[in-house]
Amino acid sequence: MPLSLLVSALQDGKGKEQEHLVGESDSVEPIVDTTAGKVSGLLREDIYQFFGIPFAAPPVGPNRFRAPKPVATFEHVRPATKPSPVAPQLESPLEQSLGAPPLEFDEATCLTLNVYSPGLDDAKRPVMVWIHGGAFVNGAGSSPIYDGTRFAQHGDVVVVTINYRLGAFGFLCLEDIFGEEFAGSGNAGLLDQIAALEWVRDNIANFGGDPNQVTIFGESAGAMSVGTLLGTPKAQGLFHRAIVQSGSASFTSSREEATETARRVLEGASITTVAELEAAPVDAILESQKDVLARYGRAKMPFMPVVDGTVLTESPLAAIAAGKTGDVPVMVGTTADEMTLFHVFDLGVGEIDFDEVIALMRSVFADKTEDALATYQANRPDASTSELYTAIATDRVFRIPAIRLAEAEAKNNHPVFMYLFTWPTPAFDGALRSCHALELPFMWDALDRPGLSVITGDGPERQDIADAMHAAWIAFARTGNPGWDVYDLDRRATQQFDVERPLLLDPMGDERELWTTNAEV
Repeated sequence: MPLSLLVSALQDGKGKEQEHLVGESDSVEPIVDTTAGKVSGLLREDIYQFFGIPFAAPPVGPNRFRAPKPVATFEHVRPATKPSPVAPQLESPLEQSLGAPPLEFDEATCLTLNVYSPGLDDAKRPVMVWIHGGAFVNGAGSSPIYDGTRFAQHGDVVVVTINYRLGAFGFLCLEDIFGEEFAGSGNAGLLDQIAALEWVRDNIANFGGDPNQVTIFGESAGAMSVGTLLGTPKAQGLFHRAIVQSGSASFTSSREEATETARRVLEGASITTVAELEAAPVDAILESQKDVLARYGRAKMPFMPVVDGTVLTESPLAAIAAGKTGDVPVMVGTTADEMTLFHVFDLGVGEIDFDEVIALMRSVFADKTEDALATYQANRPDASTSELYTAIATDRVFRIPAIRLAEAEAKNNHPVFMYLFTWPTPAFDGALRSCHALELPFMWDALDRPGLSVITGDGPERQDIADAMHAAWIAFARTGNPGWDVYDLDRRATQQFDVERPLLLDPMGDERELWTTNAEV
């Protein structure tokens, strides 16, 4: 399941960027009031920048595995000139394979956010809040690719990037094990995201932003978070637009499944009481999490939002389809070849034979497998077995769930816009094609960041695509319309992002139709 290849591609430049955060050229120390006290930041490239601002109390001791608590006030001006350590996490297999160093984490100081603003005034600029990906077990809002400087410069918007609790620390459903005091624990990470949005509501005006023009956006697990927030009652009213990149509203676990996962984590960490839970070493919990991930397989994502009856009373997609959520514009899309990332780097996939293709098809299409397979093969007459598997798996995990989210919004007459990123990277001899996360350096306008050419190559056409995507994201944040036709159930208008950028009508519609009778995806 989703990981961020691009985080590791940037590690070469991360140290230099971190050093610059406290460089001599950043002599201005702007100070802003927050509800917890004053924070001081930096003025860099004419953008005010604040890092590591806490939006919740340290999630340790009695706050562990519970809903986030308010930040304690601080008397003196709090420096906000460098990112905080990230949420506890295991090293990403993908980042390990590329030789990236492990991230510094600290459970006590991880619930923080970063702000980029063109002006500390009352201009009431649109706000963009980024939720990072990483399969709900990896990642950080402070990763260099998520530098909001260019969105702030080019769009006159305020950008906020956040951390949230990950893995067992953020998604361990404990209520049926330790009682009502742990109600909502299976969604602690989701509640962190909501707490960050509440901080934005209460504070962002002092940073030049408008709390009534908030766009949430994210990729992979971040996009799954955005999709989930669209269907979360407690989150309604905290955002006004949403961008879902390679994600959907379909990824949740049941309370029963999540409780069984929690029992295995507790058993592996030798935790039997609440006192032991609150005092257990971080490494012991991470080691047990590692064993659980190995048992389930990373593609199963045992740690994710939970339909627990407390935070989520039903599937987010069901809530959206039933019209129980706010009428906010939504932009949703995928890359054309999402799953090549996981196959090329052998992230638990390994060699694929034709029997695995058939098994995957049967798990979805049952007695219609033969017809479905014939359609995919006819559309790809020269495809290898691996390429065929990739196409089907991409639809199953990413494209079809994204379309179902768009359909749910469209049926309720909510403005929804679809895109498809199809540019194939020449990197790794072209094996990645248009893989998962490849759109990130384009929409962030980050192609020149150190290390990214490893993934994107250095072709001259790249910047033109980046300019188009970056502008569309800004337009959506400012107006709720990225610049192309809405998606409806008749035309299914979808904006293609590539060297050529036509508006597609129902792209790969014959394959989409194969999934219409399957409710499991």
